[in-house]
Amino acid sequence: MDYFFAQVEERENPQFRGKPVVVGADPKGGKGRGVVSTANYEARKYGIHSALPISKAYQLCPKAIFLPVNMELYQKASENIMEIIKKYSKIFEQVSLDEAYLDLSYNFYGRRNCTMRISWEKAENLAQKLKKEIFEKEKLTSTIGIGPNKLIAKMAAEKAKPNGLLIIKPNQVRKFLEPLDIEDLPGIGPKTAEKLRAIKINKIKELKTLSESKLKSLFGITGETIYQKARGIDEEPVSPEKVIKSIGKEHTFEKDTRDPEIIFNTFEKIIEDVHQELIENKFSFKTITVICRFRGFETHTKSKTLKEPTNDLKILKKEAKNLLLKFLIENLKLIRLIGLRVKIC
Repeated sequence: MDYFFAQVEERENPQFRGKPVVVGADPKGGKGRGVVSTANYEARKYGIHSALPISKAYQLCPKAIFLPVNMELYQKASENIMEIIKKYSKIFEQVSLDEAYLDLSYNFYGRRNCTMRISWEKAENLAQKLKKEIFEKEKLTSTIGIGPNKLIAKMAAEKAKPNGLLIIKPNQVRKFLEPLDIEDLPGIGPKTAEKLRAIKINKIKELKTLSESKLKSLFGITGETIYQKARGIDEEPVSPEKVIKSIGKEHTFEKDTRDPEIIFNTFEKIIEDVHQELIENKFSFKTITVICRFRGFETHTKSKTLKEPTNDLKILKKEAKNLLLKFLIENLKLIRLIGLRVKIC
């Protein structure tokens, strides 16, 4: 879906159309503490994007319409859209509120076709029909990418936004990938990109000159994945079963703080919320990760892996608080954000 949260807000409030709209934390006149969740394309013209500090977004465009996150509204729209999408393939994988994969090979052959010799024309017609149905029923635009695997389909969709459709056939993958910036490759974030740019690697074509062993020496096991993705290789199937890999929660303080009472009272609530979600879903955890963001957006994590899986609240509290305490001892800077994530097993 295109700029999903903001687009839903435009649908509900037609007077917002054509104006910069930002969904996220309260900017509080430029003194807000949170981040941008979504911005429409009018707001993006000012340099506003997801995860940007809301105070910075306000500085870039104080005249923008700033709206709080209305998750109930977005979830309802998402449910309606996913019900539409499911009709177009037996193999459907939802990966977020506004993104999903379909394996179209089943539509045309009734079974998995490993060589992907599907009709690209039929795939395009189906995609156009899907876009039309979503717009007619939900009054929201969408973008579709079609490719020989999930990686290429996703990247094609990113390049076709907004309200577009892009097909990349197997014989077009190399030509499509090589001119792109390294950050366009899923899995290459700012830190990875920084390391690559330091050795004069800026484009995917240049990334392909690095051997697999070189990438492994730079990034460990992730280097193998980068090597494969740079060549358009992705063997991960479209999985009908959505697998929850982790549960987490974060909190941004109104003011940077070192007050242990404020920090640990907040963290106690975070732990209880995460544990409640574990119990509701009948999950256990084995790895605990604590996130701490200091003044200046300096962010660090600490993790602890247990010997055996558990869902015991006392164990979660003890181990998580020990990790947080290490942050407070090792770094004397004011704290902006704390968070907790547990890996499901």
